[in-house]
Amino acid sequence: MVERKSQTASGKEPASISSIGVGCGRPEVIVEFLFDRGLLHISVNNIGDRPAVNVSVKFKEKILGINGTKEISALALFKNIEFLGPRREIVALVDSSSSYFKRQQPTKISALVAYGDLEKHTYEVTINHDLEIYRELAFIAPLQSEEGK
Repeated sequence: MVERKSQTASGKEPASISSIGVGCGRPEVIVEFLFDRGLLHISVNNIGDRPAVNVSVKFKEKILGINGTKEISALALFKNIEFLGPRREIVALVDSSSSYFKRQQPTKISALVAYGDLEKHTYEVTINHDLEIYRELAFIAPLQSEEGK
């Protein structure tokens, strides 16, 4: 579920967000969780056609990763990205999926993404995720080389 709000620098509501749309000459920043071969990552991605500025992400839930040793939701990455070019993405490791689920970390995660554009318009979007979809996915761990043993 995604809720969008937009505001101009003057504080006036612009035309409806649906009339602006993705890919119509504005930034569109999303946060998503990625599952890759048993690892969970989090991505901040500008899928829009224009640069995004002053990007911040606030999570409703505390996210602990790296075997419970790092508060991922408190990383500087989520406090302020001054500039995120169009079609650019920043990806950070959260944890192995087995460790994340074993430690009973939250599976329902809500992220409030706030950002602006170069014309001083501001945008907010709330993105909800359910990581439960990754719990039972099978994967094959890469084989270690003889040197790594």
